[in-house]
Amino acid sequence: MATALPKLYLARHGDTAWTDSHQHTGRTDLPLNEHGEEHARQLGERLQRFSFSQVYTSPLQRASKTCELAGFGAIAVLDHDLIEWDYGKFEGKVTGEVLKEFPGWELFRDGCPGGETPGDVATRADRFIARLRGGAGNVLAFSSGHIIRMIAARWLGLPPADGRFFFCDPASLGVLGFEHDNPDQPVIHLWNDVCRDRSET
Repeated sequence: MATALPKLYLARHGDTAWTDSHQHTGRTDLPLNEHGEEHARQLGERLQRFSFSQVYTSPLQRASKTCELAGFGAIAVLDHDLIEWDYGKFEGKVTGEVLKEFPGWELFRDGCPGGETPGDVATRADRFIARLRGGAGNVLAFSSGHIIRMIAARWLGLPPADGRFFFCDPASLGVLGFEHDNPDQPVIHLWNDVCRDRSET
């Protein structure tokens, strides 16, 4: 009997001060806040019912701490391709501030001056996905919102600009896989699923 193709479980980190204020948080290494830690534990409770052959995390503390609080810190491997988008000049800014200076700006189309382009981030996403293809067993990865959105787009074979369609909340879970166990039919099994009242976010 053929072995089922693996699924990729994507867990976004819990809340930080800047997710609450909607500031672009790329390489600034912020800690989780109190809500973020609680949401990470809740995420871990639901993940414990699954088994994973590999667990990866971004080295940034908001992701690695989420991984730890979810119960996977001891087995997780740090992966630098999972680091959030480098926002360059836009680091720490909210979208409204950016639009005042650059009307019509869209992250997944235009990228960031002094930071990464959509192509740069897509290259990292592609590299991460390529390492998983051909492996056995499901994979869990803890990372940040915009790189997760890019991974989803690239998993489906979409252009980098289409990453904008895959919004995900803090401490949410997405699952990517294949229909009919056919590697030529990538699909989304679950997206932006949270195990709490969305009114909290």
